[in-house]
Amino acid sequence: MKVWVDCTAAAHPLVLRPIIERLEAQGNEVFITAREYGQTLGILDRLGLPYTTVGEHGGASRLGKAWALASRSSRLARVVWDQRPQLAIGHGSVDLAVVSYFFRVPSVQLQDYEFARLQRQIAFRLARRVLAPESIPVDRLERIGAKASKLVRYPGLKEEYYLADFEPDPGVLDELGLDREKVLVVVRPPPETSEYHARNDLYGETLKRLAAADGEAQAVIIPRTEEQGAAARALGAANLLVPERAIDAQSLIAYADLVVSAGGTMNREAVALGTPVFTTFTGRMGGVDEALIADGRLQVLDDPATLALAKRSTRVGVLHPRDPAPLVEGALGAVADLNLK
Repeated sequence: MKVWVDCTAAAHPLVLRPIIERLEAQGNEVFITAREYGQTLGILDRLGLPYTTVGEHGGASRLGKAWALASRSSRLARVVWDQRPQLAIGHGSVDLAVVSYFFRVPSVQLQDYEFARLQRQIAFRLARRVLAPESIPVDRLERIGAKASKLVRYPGLKEEYYLADFEPDPGVLDELGLDREKVLVVVRPPPETSEYHARNDLYGETLKRLAAADGEAQAVIIPRTEEQGAAARALGAANLLVPERAIDAQSLIAYADLVVSAGGTMNREAVALGTPVFTTFTGRMGGVDEALIADGRLQVLDDPATLALAKRSTRVGVLHPRDPAPLVEGALGAVADLNLK
């Protein structure tokens, strides 16, 4: 069977890698398309996953997003028509949803945030299968198109599945020239181009707090866009480092003493790796993060001035690795259902 996978954001190659590898190990042929956005292409390169670049992000405005959807979907259609896949898999890719529906290819969507409104409604309503964590209430998913009959709910965090075989590499610390005696903080800026983002000053205030702690702490900022990277470098703080290319962020998080992030995936990677993590996200909190906050595994940062900078003493590594086989089986269920009809 030929399978199409579409990666439209930096987290997607990481999330989808074990599914791709399992499908290929079963004898399936997988081809990957990717959108030029943030570090998506760089991470695909680092993971050694071949891909075809199609389109780019449309920016923060609704008009820009609509234009990008129409433009990229039409270009994707030509690529997909040539490949003739029997299954399509994405992580909230609206482009994949539209093109696969047009060509009558059964599609599967993975997602662990339920409040992206129009994006989720399109992707979920057109999908044959939706894979989502058990911590997201079913009624929320049903309201945006993921009715119970198409839902595959899995326990834990998606990060515990794709990090199951992960071995942290301390070499990333040397690659970045970090001082192992200082407190290491990993920072992820807010998703400013996402429709669910609500503006706030927490990120900027966090950078000021860390810059002022030059003698005791160092921070690695992993931007989503070139503009965010340029803005962080413009601060001129010697202890704020912005990598020039895609790095092994998971190893960096594993060895970090603290993570401060407005991004869902990086927050949950920190949780999976046992690294203390604070969220600065100001959009509507999703079910996964609600559960993590209730369990005390994720903390909400209200005032960066109160951020305690201290070396961690916990072990390095994945706390609760999970076999990704259920995700693969859930995805293949889309084709099995079609064959039964």
